Amino acid sequence: MALERTFSILKPDATQRNVTGAINALIEAAGLKIVAQKRIQMSLGEARRFYAVHKERPFFGELVDFMVSAPVVVQVLEGENAIAKYREVMGATNPAQAADGTIRKQFALSVGENSVHGSDSADNAKLEIAQFFSENEIISG
Repeated sequence: MALERTFSILKPDATQRNVTGAINALIEAAGLKIVAQKRIQMSLGEARRFYAVHKERPFFGELVDFMVSAPVVVQVLEGENAIAKYREVMGATNPAQAADGTIRKQFALSVGENSVHGSDSADNAKLEIAQFFSENEIISG
């Protein structure tokens, strides 16, 4: 199995309700190591760039507005098959369809306010990590 990194965002609905510690506990219980983490206020430009893949979708403006509405916690997670493992731990985008024990089942408020983002591929993980972290901010181990 391959040791890999993935990118995570604990979204405004999670930070506003102060559930970031509980979400981190689920991440770590799944065998993923948080190797970098910081709380930031995402700018409008950062949110637009980050979600540019969705710019033609009708929910783009609402998504960008939501992501800049309160601080977020950006993270780099590391572990065996970290991308697939984190996506499993996050659960389905729609919390009503998410499996018991997943982050979204426990913490998401709705499809839009679903508490977390995780990279969907190795290429996207690299791009997303690079948008928010320099290599010297990441402590592997």
